[in-house]
Formats: sequence, structure tokens, C-alpha cells
Amino acid sequence: MKQTYIFTVILGLMLVMTNCMDAKNNKANVAGVKPDADNAELKLPDGFSALKVADNVGRARHIAVTQNGEVYVKLNRTVDGKGILLLADTNGDGRADEQSGFGDYGGTGIHLNDDYLYASSNSTVYRYKLDDKQHVLNPDQPQVVVSGLIDRRQHNSKSFTLDDDGYIYVNIGAYSNACQERDRTKGSPGIDPCPILEQAGGIWRFKADGLDQSCEDGIRFATGLRNVVGLDWNRQDNQLYVMMHGRDQLHDLFPDLYTTQESADLPSEAMYALKEGDNCGWPYMYYDQIQHKKILAPEYGGDGKKEYDGPAIDPALAFPGHLAPNALLFYTGNMFPEKYKNGAFVAFHGSWNRAPELQEGFYVVFAPFKDGKPTGEWEIFADNFAGMENVVSPGDAVHRPCGLAQGPDGSLYVSDDAHGTIYRILYK
Repeated sequence: MKQTYIFTVILGLMLVMTNCMDAKNNKANVAGVKPDADNAELKLPDGFSALKVADNVGRARHIAVTQNGEVYVKLNRTVDGKGILLLADTNGDGRADEQSGFGDYGGTGIHLNDDYLYASSNSTVYRYKLDDKQHVLNPDQPQVVVSGLIDRRQHNSKSFTLDDDGYIYVNIGAYSNACQERDRTKGSPGIDPCPILEQAGGIWRFKADGLDQSCEDGIRFATGLRNVVGLDWNRQDNQLYVMMHGRDQLHDLFPDLYTTQESADLPSEAMYALKEGDNCGWPYMYYDQIQHKKILAPEYGGDGKKEYDGPAIDPALAFPGHLAPNALLFYTGNMFPEKYKNGAFVAFHGSWNRAPELQEGFYVVFAPFKDGKPTGEWEIFADNFAGMENVVSPGDAVHRPCGLAQGPDGSLYVSDDAHGTIYRILYK
């Protein structure tokens, strides 16, 4: 009995010391960090502040943050022959003062998982072995996880995420707007069945530790998804969540059915919670967040009101159209207030397809979750990336949010692929 008591006391002291060390390390990560005086020009909720970790790094797409607070950045296009950057802060002020690079390919996806850094081009997913500081050991010798994925320029981002059971989920976007006989051509009918869905327009699942896999080695986990750039694994719900880019040009292609305003607002940029075998309905339907209905696409006989009665799941959450969701992140940190715990952040990149109406997006939103499910609400969390209120063309925006990552201290990192800025958002 006495030995058991002593062991319990010692174990308790060890846990206290570990928690204190974790708290000390987290405090060290932010101790010398001072936000920019203007919060990096961002508009944030009360209590939050921001700084620019780096600027002008290139077309920064998705990002990943190491246990030491260093930032891996995947560039859409290589800079000086490098498609992956590692940004380090050596003096503790929160700003990157060292930069190195590797990887001779552009692309979007990047993810830290256990002992590996995963990264993707527009046709291949690679992985790199890491040391105990999460630095890449052999930057010139990546392992090929899966290759030969379709790249036909349109919607070719091979964004991905990983679960806790050894699988990687890869987006293979549809190389079409609405699977018409003549793509993006006024009045052209849709092809039925759509042949694109056999090899694209969905999420494919592969073994995360498998090497030299081809598309045939994976499974089509979910279909009917036009294009997914932002996706994440919801560990509270143990389920894959994705953000789909909705179809374009309803008014341009069917002016007798849709006004320019309707075309700007529709269809929804939809969040889906996916299980194996799910179908989200593209190209045969779109989700109308105003009518709260699945609507038959005009290419397949729809008129803007006729409901779709085929196989398609409902979205978990529906946002306005043409905001271009490029990142999804479930927040599991402890820095932010409790309301943010296990909720979802979405980075909206801004689109071109609201014209001639003003463009929208260029912000990061937060959607609260309860018991692993969205509550149905959402709010703008970080705004003013565009640097202006009225954006006529997306090219006018100074910054466009693209990637999201959580730091070891619970701070939120945001990448921008217009000006190459990496932001860090803190809570006081």
C-alpha cells in the first residue's frame, strides 16, 4: 500500500512537471513575439493580434508548422528552382530570419505527419523522412507515395490530408466546369453519364506508407466533387471534411434562367462530411444555399428551381457562392478561447466568377462545431487581406488567403499566394 502511494505521488509530480514544461515551451514560443502595430493590416476579433512572419516568399499555397514553430511553405511555382521553403525564426521575435528550400516542383499540398513531411505537385505526392527537429533528412531524395495523377491544368491541385489510421486522402479535381459536351460553352448540354468521374472529380484514398502507388492502387473514396483544395480530418468526429469549389457561369451559359446576381450568389461553396462511397452530386446538381435545396443543373434539364432527385448527400454547411475555399483547418489548440476548440477555420481565396458584381472572399472564417458537428453558423474571423473594401477583379486584391496551419502554441498561421505573405494570429 505504501509503495503504491509513493508511486502515485511520484507519477503526479511527473505529470505536473510535464505540464509545466509544456506551458513553459508554449510561453517561450510567444514570449518575445510582438504583434505588428497595425496587426499586419488585418481586422480581427477583440483580443486577437497578428504579425507577418515573412513576406514576398512566392506563391505560398498550403503550409505546415513544426513542433519548434518553423514553417514549411509549398509554393505553387518554384522560386530559384525550389518549390518547398522552410522558414525559421532564430531570435524568437516571431519573424522568419532564415530561409532554405528544396523540391524542384510546384504545387499546393503539404502536411507534417509523424516522421515524414508529405508534399504534392499537380500529379504526384511525395514524402520526406524527418529528424527529431522535423527537418528533412534527404531533401534531394523524396519517396514517391503516388504518381500519375491526372493534370489537365484546370482544377489540378492535388491537395490532401491524412487520418490516424495510415491513409492519405487526395483531391483529383474535375478538369471541367460542368461536364458539358463543349466545356464552358453557352447552351451546351451535359454528358450523361459524365466520363470524368471515372478518374477525377472526387477524393481518392491511398496508403500513407505505401510507395510508388498509382491511381489504380487507391480507392475512389468519394465522388461528385468538382474540386477540393481545402480538406482536413476532423478528429473529434473521426471523419473527412472537405470544402468544394462550386461550378461557375450560370448566367453566362444560361442567361435565360439566371440573372447576374443569381449567378454571383450561386451555387454554394459547400462543406461536406464524407464517408466512403459518398456522392456529392457534381455535375448533375448544385446546392442552392438560398432555397436550401439540391437543384438540378441546367446542363441536365434544370431551370434553377427543379430539385435533383438522384444520389447526393447534403452538405454539412453551406456558404455563399464563388468565395473559393482553399484551406480547411480544425482548431485543436489551447491559445484561443474555448468557443474555437474543435471548430473549423476556412480560408477563402476569392474568385473571379461573381463579375460583373463585386468580388467576395479574401478572408478567413470560423464555423463553430459541437460534438464533432457544425452548428450551422459561421462568422468572418480575419478580414482585410485584400487591402480594400470593393474588389472588382481578384487580381486587385493585395493578399489572398490560401493555406492554414496551427502552431505548437495554438497560434493560427495563414498563407497568401498573391504577395507571398505568411501571417501569424495570436490571442492575448
